[in-house]
Amino acid sequence: MAVKPQADLSGKVCLITGATSGIGRAAAEAIAACGPTLYLVGRDQARTAQAAEEIASATGNDKIEVLIGDLAVQHDVHQVAGEFLATRRPLHLLFNNAGVVMLRREETVDGFETTFAVNHLAYFLLTNLLLDRLRESAPARIVNTASGAHAYSGGRLDFDDLQNRKSYASMKVYAQSKLANILFTRELARRLEGSGVTVNCFHPGFVGSNLAVNNGAIARVVMRALRPFARSNDKGAETGIYLCTSPAVEGQSGSYFYNKKPAWPKSYAQNDEDAARLWAESEKMTGLGR
Repeated sequence: MAVKPQADLSGKVCLITGATSGIGRAAAEAIAACGPTLYLVGRDQARTAQAAEEIASATGNDKIEVLIGDLAVQHDVHQVAGEFLATRRPLHLLFNNAGVVMLRREETVDGFETTFAVNHLAYFLLTNLLLDRLRESAPARIVNTASGAHAYSGGRLDFDDLQNRKSYASMKVYAQSKLANILFTRELARRLEGSGVTVNCFHPGFVGSNLAVNNGAIARVVMRALRPFARSNDKGAETGIYLCTSPAVEGQSGSYFYNKKPAWPKSYAQNDEDAARLWAESEKMTGLGR
């Protein structure tokens, strides 16, 4: 059965990360059904191509393209952005959705803790590399998948240990990365004021997705046990789809949403001093501040 369109995005160009499974896949189908040219970013060529074929079949939209890169690797983020920019197409929607949870501390090839690298630095770097194109294409939207899990971060970010070298607790580190998503959204909204480009983030709820299955058998067993209490991928994607497509949020920027309504994150997620400092630290980590 074809996916029912939720808006008319004919003639628009959209890009979404983390679209091969989970809420990203659900969101990609819903967005594709609206008629845009849609770019799917994935790290596995075969899986991403298969997702593109299945989404095209489900929606009747044959304008589905793929871009391949591992968002944990900054070289790959540059490559994905470069390949898109080389198309010379406009960009009306950027949906940063890819994410990971790591049970053990690991570092990327760039030397950064993996959860922070994928869940925050990849959002930051890809968005900044595409920002001029988004401005040129305005009105345009940026949507970031955050989470209510930011409430378990332990409070404000520890800027002396953003890489969690002193200690590592999986869910706390994940929560800190989601706090970073909200702070990034706030600072980016401030910088984009008056540009015609908006940015918002959202909490999808607890979703029975594949987010933790990269962590081995124990994580898979735990996720299977919790799945009856979790939202479906379609339900988890609803607010993200709403922010991507709804005329009701046109012009709204810098907000955090849950269940398609503005919500209030924790006070430390509204700290503009921390948001500005995180931006500066992220510039250093990605080389954009040079």
